[in-house]
Amino acid sequence: MLALWVAAVLGVAALIALLYQGIAIVLAREMPRLGPAPPESSRGELPRVSVVIAARNEEDALPDTLATLLDQDYPNLEIVVVEDSSTDRTREVVDARAPRVRRVDPPPLPEGWVGKNWACWTGSQATTGEWLLFLDADVRTHPAAVRTVLDWAVRERADLASIAPRLETVGFWERVVLPFFMQLTLQRFRAPHVNRDGSRAAMANGQFWMTRRVTYVAVGGHAAVRGVVQEDVALARRYRDQGCRLRIAWAPQLAVTRMYRDRHEMFEGLLKNLSGSDHGSGRLSADIVEVAGFYLLPLGLLPFAWVAGNLVLLGLGAFLYVALFGKHAGFSESVGTQARYGLLYPLAVGFFIVLFATGVHRHLRRKPVLWKGRAYPIQE
Repeated sequence: MLALWVAAVLGVAALIALLYQGIAIVLAREMPRLGPAPPESSRGELPRVSVVIAARNEEDALPDTLATLLDQDYPNLEIVVVEDSSTDRTREVVDARAPRVRRVDPPPLPEGWVGKNWACWTGSQATTGEWLLFLDADVRTHPAAVRTVLDWAVRERADLASIAPRLETVGFWERVVLPFFMQLTLQRFRAPHVNRDGSRAAMANGQFWMTRRVTYVAVGGHAAVRGVVQEDVALARRYRDQGCRLRIAWAPQLAVTRMYRDRHEMFEGLLKNLSGSDHGSGRLSADIVEVAGFYLLPLGLLPFAWVAGNLVLLGLGAFLYVALFGKHAGFSESVGTQARYGLLYPLAVGFFIVLFATGVHRHLRRKPVLWKGRAYPIQE
């Protein structure tokens, strides 16, 4: 017969895991939502907004992104695409939309710079807007997106405002992994707490973020984080350290993006974000223990209780299955992926365990990060 103290410890551990996983739901509910604002919300003289897109080998995604930008209902808009030494037809895609879209060719990538940071910095220097909007080349926008986010930023007196687009998931692994990735992001960065002025939480979403030019220059812009792969978070921290006001919102109606085209690209894309000093081998090892301990081990309670013949633990284990699988199914559906893929969340956990383990290996072996044909050294 199972000792009472063992049953008690297992029961408490199961409840802790359940509460821990519930944090993502609480944070998701706290996250502000931003939808298209009515046209009359913009009054008076409209400040110039300069859109900067860093594009390297984006011939497939860029046409739709530019089409939606050209369809914006905000008249005082400048669009600059920094053509970052592409080997496909990206240059032709941009030039076909001149003069409404201007192509900028950056100088050769200096030593110590990440390619995207160099492109964004170069693009910012070539623009004239009072506000800068840094947009990824694969983000499609609602016609009111620029106006809505600018109105929101001005209303909130934000120095940096970013939104989280709806993630378009097409392939099997995208649908299984990316909703779980969003949960981890919510928890790691305490995303809604970014909107609290007294909080130390700091993050921005590099897919779509808008900033006052004067503040961008004051904090050093992309030049200040030139060698950082996860530049959006690093810049947000600089803004926070300077006492600037940050805002972030969930805006599935304003923008949509497909982050990765297949499982390999998704793995490498997520892996590159583990190259910074925030993700050393010790932290990544702790991440493995965390995701395995809180997301996988609780699932062992039900079969253990069945074998042990403990009815109390059996009932708790059954409740845990319903709560956890239901939670992941519901979260997947809430972000636009079918609920049935949330039921496969243990596969997503396994994906991240392999991802973190690969990150540990690369850090220990000092293997560089490879992304879009470039290699970047591991940062410690």
